Amino acid sequence: MSEVILKDIKKVYENGYVGTHDVNIAIKDKEFIVLVGPSGCGKSTTLRMVAGLEEITDGELYIDGKLMNDVAPKDRDIAMVFQSYALYPQMTVYQNMAFSLELRKTPKDEIDRKVREAAEILEITQYLDRKPAALSGGQRQRVAIGRAMVRDPKVFLMDEPLSNLDAKLRNQMRAEIIKLRQRINTTFIYVTHDQTEAMTLGDRIVIMKDGYVNQIGTPVEVFNKPVNLFVAGFIGMPVMNFFDNCKLLLEGGVYYAEIRGVKFKLSDFQQKALKQNGQQACDIVAGIRPQHITVGEGELTAKVEVSEMMGSEYNIHARSHEDEVVMVVPTVGLETDVSMGATVEFTTKPDLIQLFDKETGNNLIWYDAESAAANEPVCKNYKF
Repeated sequence: MSEVILKDIKKVYENGYVGTHDVNIAIKDKEFIVLVGPSGCGKSTTLRMVAGLEEITDGELYIDGKLMNDVAPKDRDIAMVFQSYALYPQMTVYQNMAFSLELRKTPKDEIDRKVREAAEILEITQYLDRKPAALSGGQRQRVAIGRAMVRDPKVFLMDEPLSNLDAKLRNQMRAEIIKLRQRINTTFIYVTHDQTEAMTLGDRIVIMKDGYVNQIGTPVEVFNKPVNLFVAGFIGMPVMNFFDNCKLLLEGGVYYAEIRGVKFKLSDFQQKALKQNGQQACDIVAGIRPQHITVGEGELTAKVEVSEMMGSEYNIHARSHEDEVVMVVPTVGLETDVSMGATVEFTTKPDLIQLFDKETGNNLIWYDAESAAANEPVCKNYKF
């Protein structure tokens, strides 16, 4: 079993800066979990504490059921792949991959077997006699991954391994990492600032901001059930539209979302959830994803400022009163003028509207206050 448990993990530097605040994450055996967030959010600091490269100020770290706070990095049975590859330039690919095993006094025949097996999986066998300077960025990253693979670690740590690659190579290497995960089937902890990597690679995603964990969930959960404005705005491309100065109305026991004077009667599911929470009428920020907007009908209007033809769809940037609105509109069957300067009518389904408290920014339906109080801000999962 290769479970990794972070319990109330806190990092405070000598200058008083707090890198992470009470991080609680339970990573299952053979799970691929991704830490994602903007620069400075604490994701790499968290990974480095798991690796033993950063001292844990407070809290407990368990790997395979054993407390690891004071265990040296070399004794944690982990392997780490860095953003910068960190290959020895004077060594060949074979020597780079074999080096850690040689330090362990592993028999030569076993070293050779492991290096060649890893090279075959990563399709770099033909490069074993070359030095890193003769390789492309993508090939160097495969060597770095191979060097970690040969150690058969309990936990694979990856710190933004694709950030130095161009867009085409990143897409290719994402697919390679997915294949790799299926082949070696161990626990992965992967750090990135790229939400596309997070959504495509992770079994679950940990979304961090300013050293705090904001939400932990599957890609589908964090996309459809964001717990607050930050998560909603960080996950999803194009980003979610936010309509400020809206209201949640409660009339005759029925909830409505009022957006720019237009009332949307909320769905049965939303009604039940809000009643269960004892929610009162209040000021809200309404969130609607660009993909959830229907153009050509409805009482809301916007003036098109930019219309981007993307092939199968248009990305429309428009303005509705003081709100900037982005809409993703399929080109097939489109009968509405969406050229620059055109005025378009638009609407959405009420059950696709996200409701955020104006004061706290928390999602009125999905935010779990009890879990947040226990430093475990997760999404509620209603069963209606």
